[in-house]
Amino acid sequence: MDGGSSLNIMYAPTLELMGIGLDKLRPSKSPFHGVAPGKRVQPLGQIDLPVCFGTAANFRKEVLTFEVVGFRGSYHAILGRPCYAKFMAVPNYTYLKLKMPGPKGVITIGSSFEHAYECDVECVERAEAQAEDEALAATLDKMASEALDSTHRHAGSFEPAEGIKRVPLDPSHSDDKALQISATLDDK
Repeated sequence: MDGGSSLNIMYAPTLELMGIGLDKLRPSKSPFHGVAPGKRVQPLGQIDLPVCFGTAANFRKEVLTFEVVGFRGSYHAILGRPCYAKFMAVPNYTYLKLKMPGPKGVITIGSSFEHAYECDVECVERAEAQAEDEALAATLDKMASEALDSTHRHAGSFEPAEGIKRVPLDPSHSDDKALQISATLDDK
């Protein structure tokens, strides 16, 4: 659960695991930010799904609207402020508890610090891997662009790519017959 999120978000692979096809989505209104670090996300669509908290003896079930995104996340879904409001839930992040009214008393949902830590580590690893992938893609794009510029600059011309120096054909004669070679070659 994310009290900072103004949306309920579901990942497309989670829908697949639930046996729900993307054809069940309805169009989404607009893109949003913050799910993928530094990126704008265009959702695949929206879907209404029932969500249940509690036990068989004391539970609450409400229908929530989820924005569905087309990539995999560290979680199955992110439940944001719309979920808190619908369930009248109150989070306590220090104790990793979520409390809400139920038909037979307060419903308390909790987690362990170990599980929360594992999720945080996975999120960081996923974000780092994504940043490395993006950096590699940017480097490859730059290299391809430079190679393309280099081939366009010299394609069909005999202009040297680097500095040149003149080497006389016959050092014993003083005529102007000489070769032009790269200035970066050594004397050998």
